Amino acid sequence: GRHALVIMDCASWHSIKLNSRFKNLSIMHLPPYSPELNPIEQVWAWLRANDLGNFAFKNYEDIVDQVSRAWNNFRHQVDHVKSLCKRDWANLIIN
Repeated sequence: GRHALVIMDCASWHSIKLNSRFKNLSIMHLPPYSPELNPIEQVWAWLRANDLGNFAFKNYEDIVDQVSRAWNNFRHQVDHVKSLCKRDWANLIIN
């Protein structure tokens, strides 16, 4: 009895027509070139600026280790996560 709205950017892999498979799902695509509307873009920018930018990896395992470390560092900064990801115009209403 619930309906979900999924907001996606226009990445090619986000073009799947999921809403045709599910009657209780709507998909809204963000306009092209609008990173300010997509909070994850600020997360990637922060990760590159603080933990992952200008970094050479030794091998695949090193990539996984460094990215995991960076992500865990980021996610433990709850107030910073909220400041980067919160949008005043996006209000979650749970019934």
